[in-house]
Amino acid sequence: MGFKPAWIPNRASLPVVFAIFVFLGVLAMSHPAAAKSFKIVAFGDSLMAGYQLGPQEGFVPQMQAALRERGLQVEVINGAVSGDTTSGGKARIDWSVPDDADLVLLELGANDMLRGQPPDATRANLDAMLTRLSERGIAAILFGMKAAPQLGDNYVSSFDSIYPELAKKHDVPLVPFFLDGVAANRSMLLDDGMHPNPKGVKAMVNNALPVVVKALERQQDLPG
Repeated sequence: MGFKPAWIPNRASLPVVFAIFVFLGVLAMSHPAAAKSFKIVAFGDSLMAGYQLGPQEGFVPQMQAALRERGLQVEVINGAVSGDTTSGGKARIDWSVPDDADLVLLELGANDMLRGQPPDATRANLDAMLTRLSERGIAAILFGMKAAPQLGDNYVSSFDSIYPELAKKHDVPLVPFFLDGVAANRSMLLDDGMHPNPKGVKAMVNNALPVVVKALERQQDLPG
């Protein structure tokens, strides 16, 4: 038996074949590739960990919900530890942040300040964490904190300058003050007067949201 070639369109069938290819092309354009899914790690202390809050009331679930409402495919992982300091964060950042993380929300330093630790030590630890994330190719957003006024002008000046200066040094986005509008606002705090209640967390999410969205949009535009 001789070789029987595969079907080859004749002249009469060419318009039909062309129409099929046009249809397939339009179908492909109307169903673009799925948007990138982002893995975000919230790396902080009790302010991010959801201290004394319900499963859906903390910063992590509220931020994830807010991002998804904007059509972003994200998973926000709770890598925060209540009571953590910048020293503790520095020690655990490699094993707490997985290699496939796209973005880290770095929020530490409040407990350093409350314990009166030297601002230079806090600065050095945050500097080391940002350096390490950069070495691993993981983007970061730095969440700023402010010192309590009763610690004195020198301490406040040294501590408060840490965050904007490190954000500039490492060229990372900055949320200037994580507790903006929440600190000292009793309606947004738990009974301890320090940690946010669900209403306070919502305000913190709203404060940070534009910075996080912009960082994710920038990642979406990056090649590869």
